[in-house]
Amino acid sequence: MEKIWLKRYPPYVPAEIDVSTYGSIIDVYREAVEKFRDRPAYVNLGRTLTYGEFDELVTQFATYLTGVLGLSPGDRIAIMMPNLLQYPIALFAAIRAGLIVVNTNPLYTARELRHQLNDSGASAIVVLDNFAHTLEKIIRETGVRHVIMTSIGDMAGFPKSLIINFVVRHVKKMVPPYSIEGCVRFRDTLMTRGKHGFEDADPGHEDIAFLQYTGGTTGVAKGAMLTHKNVIANLLQADAWTANDLVPGKEVFITALPMYHIFALLANALFAMRLGAKNRLITNPRDLPAFVKELSQEPFSFITGVNTLFNALLHTPGFDKLDFSNLKIVLGGGMAVQRAVAEPWQQVTGTTLLEAYGLTETAPAAAINPLDIEGYNGFIGLPIPSTEISIRDENNRELPPGERGELCIRGPQVMKGYWQRPEETAAAIDESGWFHSGDIATMNEEGFIRIVDRLKDMILVSGFNVYPNEVEEVLAAHPKVLEAGVIGVKDEKSTEAVRAVVVPADRSLTEDELVAHVRENLSAYKCPKSFLFVDELPKSNVGKILRRELRELYGK
Repeated sequence: MEKIWLKRYPPYVPAEIDVSTYGSIIDVYREAVEKFRDRPAYVNLGRTLTYGEFDELVTQFATYLTGVLGLSPGDRIAIMMPNLLQYPIALFAAIRAGLIVVNTNPLYTARELRHQLNDSGASAIVVLDNFAHTLEKIIRETGVRHVIMTSIGDMAGFPKSLIINFVVRHVKKMVPPYSIEGCVRFRDTLMTRGKHGFEDADPGHEDIAFLQYTGGTTGVAKGAMLTHKNVIANLLQADAWTANDLVPGKEVFITALPMYHIFALLANALFAMRLGAKNRLITNPRDLPAFVKELSQEPFSFITGVNTLFNALLHTPGFDKLDFSNLKIVLGGGMAVQRAVAEPWQQVTGTTLLEAYGLTETAPAAAINPLDIEGYNGFIGLPIPSTEISIRDENNRELPPGERGELCIRGPQVMKGYWQRPEETAAAIDESGWFHSGDIATMNEEGFIRIVDRLKDMILVSGFNVYPNEVEEVLAAHPKVLEAGVIGVKDEKSTEAVRAVVVPADRSLTEDELVAHVRENLSAYKCPKSFLFVDELPKSNVGKILRRELRELYGK
């Protein structure tokens, strides 16, 4: 195929990257900690760790995982926490030990957590005690043998750690009671070096580094197998795209999106390491005044976010008074960037809010707007180096520029497949290696891509995927519900909101009952924000709910 987008590349961006540059993510890590040993690596809750200090902690935790727990390369370890110093320590220790990281959303319900732990076969989990009560409910139904517990303030340093943990537990009462037999404290695991030896594992390009879970059209979350090659490729692609602007060892990153999400995992947790950046971790970006105060600590050069986050910052007092003199790159992903946010952002900060496109299955970046654009353009960007993007019809034939079709991606960052789901893998990646995204898009004569619709029924809520089948399954489990259809409706705050159209089996059914039921079984962002009671749902002749008609009838 003709790569028409290459003519629009800035002169410093290569057409291809060399994935053989590194043998594994461990090589990226080792290079960074050796080159930037004395430079600050992470800042969180008032504590700063240099790359050298960080490496010591990573080595200690990796020693515990292998020497004490006896975990071996290929074993799965879940990490369930927000942005805290404990997260990158656990992340890079697991990678150095050759383990497969299973990133786990702390807001999961017991049902969702049970599925992910069982599906991945995780034998260990590192969890923040704020969410331990959820784990307690289902741990006996999983294969998890080792639980490592941490508290928010554990790495903040004495005496601040004691104060933070006391306030969180006893004043704000943010830690519900739990009892998990045999769990160990994260801080205690950092005392094992010297008692056990440790050597880095030696994974290859095709070995799995992450099982990154994403919703499925069947309503069951599935693990995208992201290999060391996939991640290295995306790191080198990001590096090539930004090489003219970002200087290794000189940048300050702001990490507000949770690192368990694929966007921040690559763009912040891993890319910051590759560059030797100083990475400010924002534990609770919903506390916008505190977030803005953190941003005021020093000029920053790189920030990622979703449209709703940028919009919220623009409306937070004091944000427009910050020092943006060093700000180089602002990257928006996870959901569409809106003109109504991008243009005010540029007026306030003087920096273009660049829209990018990616998926869990592409580790994640596939297209990014070039850094030399002058402002918001409504496109998701150009295919990045070593990446092919093709717009295809229902017969998998490539369409010419301007035609609408399914956006398909081929490149070294495309996942190995779905964990233990060969049929779904075959349905997603064709024989020629094209990953079929399910998004409907167009490409213009320069190679810029615009998303115009979604082939799948996925609903996008603040950057998170919600799949109707999963919500419908939960609704249908209520004894007073005959059947339910779920659609997305426009929402100014989160792009889309979930709406449930319900046929009651019992006329006494109330909206309050359904609200309580879904909140018990689904993460908050998946819960319907509105309910409609109807007599019947539109269906095909074989009884399949017709969501297109459902949207036409009830989507306004």
